[in-house]
Amino acid sequence: MNPTLKLTAVALLASAASVALADGARTEKNMTLALANQIAAAAVAACQANGYAVAATVVDRAGGVRAVQRADNAGPHTLAASERKAFTSASAKNATSAMMETAQKNPGAANLVNIPGFLLLGGGMPVKAGNEVIGAVGVGGAPGGHLDEQCVVAALDIVKDQLK
Repeated sequence: MNPTLKLTAVALLASAASVALADGARTEKNMTLALANQIAAAAVAACQANGYAVAATVVDRAGGVRAVQRADNAGPHTLAASERKAFTSASAKNATSAMMETAQKNPGAANLVNIPGFLLLGGGMPVKAGNEVIGAVGVGGAPGGHLDEQCVVAALDIVKDQLK
């Protein structure tokens, strides 16, 4: 085979391989530890301002725990509840309150409660950078999931400029 033709063939194969690699690789935004800590602290502070002792857990896009804050006097159950809400929200990329309503109204979704690790109570919300879900936050311990969710909304409002 002609040496020039061999070099051209090798170059084409290398180019095709790099394109294949590029098609198989993904670029994702991720949450820093500093941001996760800030969200958790802001959620606990928002609930404390309303007299609620809660725990807040922030997870990454895969549901792995990044940060946890637990208020003084928060019950021991609040840790597991906040983690499960955050995991549920990250996994489904949806607010846990919306998932709870869907499961209550739609018999086909009722089995969501049987997925290991899921907790369908209000208080879990995705953390988005633009339109991309980069994690989630869950709060547990206020007297109602809707109140937990209010604390999450307040925390995400504080960091919204960092999520653009």
